[in-house]
Amino acid sequence: MFTILIIDDDQIVQLTLKKILEQQGYQIITATNGKAGLEKAQQLQPALIICDWLMPGMDGIEVCRSVKADANLSTTFFIVLTSLDSVVDVVKGLDSGADDFITKPIEPNELKARVRAGLRLHQMSRDLQIQKQLLETELGEAVDYVRNLLPPPMYQPLTINSRFIPCKKLGGDCFDYYWLDSDYLAIYLLDTAGHGLGATLPSISVLNILRSRAIARLNYYQPNQVLSALNDTFQMNYHNNKYFTIWYGVYNRVNRQLIYSSAGHPPAVLLSKNAPNSSQIKLLTTACVPVGMFPDSEYVNGFCQVEEFSSLYIFSDGVYEINSASNTWDFDAFVNLLQERYNNENHNLDEILNHLLALNSKTVFDDDLSILELTFAGHVNKPNSINW
Repeated sequence: MFTILIIDDDQIVQLTLKKILEQQGYQIITATNGKAGLEKAQQLQPALIICDWLMPGMDGIEVCRSVKADANLSTTFFIVLTSLDSVVDVVKGLDSGADDFITKPIEPNELKARVRAGLRLHQMSRDLQIQKQLLETELGEAVDYVRNLLPPPMYQPLTINSRFIPCKKLGGDCFDYYWLDSDYLAIYLLDTAGHGLGATLPSISVLNILRSRAIARLNYYQPNQVLSALNDTFQMNYHNNKYFTIWYGVYNRVNRQLIYSSAGHPPAVLLSKNAPNSSQIKLLTTACVPVGMFPDSEYVNGFCQVEEFSSLYIFSDGVYEINSASNTWDFDAFVNLLQERYNNENHNLDEILNHLLALNSKTVFDDDLSILELTFAGHVNKPNSINW
């Protein structure tokens, strides 16, 4: 049974409305002024409110604004009862958030029809709200699932820290790092196009395949071969038109060499000491289209020597594609931030994220935000066992 609140200082109008609507099977509650009506609305959360416009004290327009501002009453249908019928008055009422009008004198059949229509819209809004809450719950569970899959920090023989901030709709970011053997470390970060579970599922599939080394006879020490194998496996024509960008690298901790390949992904940033108060920046990238776009894409390797006490940052485009009010934030600005903190020997990802949060003009990010920070120690005293 739907509950309807009638707010009117005229007892005769109140009784007339109540009698007509009770005969339709609705539960009716009443209030004789705006303040009392608003209190009852907040307490009982009716499906529909019929409120007189002209009342002493708090009038119907003020009640309407207060109801529409209350999140708990977001689906309540609000009908203004009025003897005013000018266009100016109608516009004023609609601007206040009113959903419908009934003019005096009241015609019973019109009243019943408008109430039925209002209650249908209320029910649709409630159903949509419930579905939205269920979807948000499922997305929250998906976020927790992805977080549980991501690797923990590493502290020896190099330090790896990471941060993952999903957007409200959940995007396609995912990353991992693990030892292929005692000397070779694999690191990658990928970003599937789109948002929601449709973007998350392919990312999880890639993580599971690479972590378990499920592709037979693949040389996981060669990044370009890994990307080629992923491209063969995840062609977008067979995966709901989803493609992904990825940066994949293999680091040899003995000779401090890094081999890497990327597919449409932002460059990784390698920062090394050039002088006591300055640094050298290397952007590590190889030119090729994202994985899944074209079946015959060829991927190439890049090579880099990693100096002692260098820092490597691998990230998704969410770190610099931020809706900043100043419109000055971009890839170069983000690299400058990394360089500044590296020069100050400030290896604190939380401070970097706080900076990005302050830049964002919205309460949440429009896209997933992921970043890996690798801090390399001094010389590893062990025989060379290079095997590219």
